[in-house]
Amino acid sequence: MTWLRLAFPLSAITAGLLATVVGVTSSAAIVFSAARAAGAGDAELASWMLALFVGMGVTCIGLSLRYKAPIITAWSTPGAALLATGLDGVGLRVATGAFLVSAALITLSGVTGWFARVMDRVPVSLAAALLGGVLVQFGIGLFTQMQDNFVLVFTMFAEYLLCRRLLPRYAVLTALAAGVLVAASTGSLHLSGVHLALAKPVFTAPAFTWQAVFGIAIPLFVVTMASQNLPGVAVLRNDGYDVPVSPLITWTGATNLVLAPFGAFGLNLAAITAAICTGPQAHPDPRRRYVAGVWAGLFYLVVGLLGATVGSLLTALPAALVLGIAGIGLLGTIGSSLTSALTDDRWREAAVVTFLATASGFKLLGIGSAFWGLLAGLLTAAATGAFHLHKPTPDAPTPATPEATLAASTDD
Repeated sequence: MTWLRLAFPLSAITAGLLATVVGVTSSAAIVFSAARAAGAGDAELASWMLALFVGMGVTCIGLSLRYKAPIITAWSTPGAALLATGLDGVGLRVATGAFLVSAALITLSGVTGWFARVMDRVPVSLAAALLGGVLVQFGIGLFTQMQDNFVLVFTMFAEYLLCRRLLPRYAVLTALAAGVLVAASTGSLHLSGVHLALAKPVFTAPAFTWQAVFGIAIPLFVVTMASQNLPGVAVLRNDGYDVPVSPLITWTGATNLVLAPFGAFGLNLAAITAAICTGPQAHPDPRRRYVAGVWAGLFYLVVGLLGATVGSLLTALPAALVLGIAGIGLLGTIGSSLTSALTDDRWREAAVVTFLATASGFKLLGIGSAFWGLLAGLLTAAATGAFHLHKPTPDAPTPATPEATLAASTDD
């Protein structure tokens, strides 16, 4: 029947499934690290997974149907990386308060149409340097883990490099598979605790501190908007989908706001996984590609319901594997961040200061290095006159975007 052919095109279903698989496998380990840093137990970890996947599923389905475009949403991988290094010792209640503040800022940006104006206040170079400074610890961790777990981590890295050339879209997934096989063969994979179970939401009452607002919430807002929503819009525009941006930001922010007490730290427009569903591989007719977005949402909902199983699987993996795959999964994003940070010579020195200060882990007054890195970069820009120099010409080099590193499949 006609409606069956329209609702179940194989290419769209495959694209939706692939977007889900890539989105989960490339960065679930980073979310796991963030949850553990906040002090989440197994029940809270499962609730985080449930809240994130439900939020992604609902927004993918609702926005794709509303705008007849493949709107793919994701959790904020850079945000998770920031949290993994910034939530240590903070506690779940304060972390939840920071999630709510960040989500409120995102929602407000969408409702008021502030998105473009807000991002104009934070130069792309400095936002990219901030992100690079947060992520570099994961990249370094990939190699420091080799010291004590050489066979496991090096095998994963070698598999990644091999598939990076031959099967780039599956490079992270195959590296993860290789790591699991090595862990199983060496007896470090503990599957006895893995169980098939539905996730249950766990409510965490928020607590608010000014240190968390400045040290966690604001940096989380900045990296989510600059490193996820901005390239997410670019992917849609690149494939000809001229959908209104403000409602997309509003709905992802509002959904995040509702689900934050259950562990949804950051929801945003996807970039890498979106590109899987917005191109011709999803459907030859651009007007029908929105079906891929709907299917991606359905798959996300299924994975979310099994959030307890996902959490137990992550717990069963050795720490070296989790940290190793996190580093591998972020290589492409680290590279594109550094490229964006250093492209414009007007902001280069300020971007370097932002990167170094953020990567240092410096803390003052209980506020983490992400905030101080951004502040140091802005002060450097003011001192060097970057704010007053002429704007680049239209044909000036544009910063690297995640779609430029699509082959790495690492961003969402």
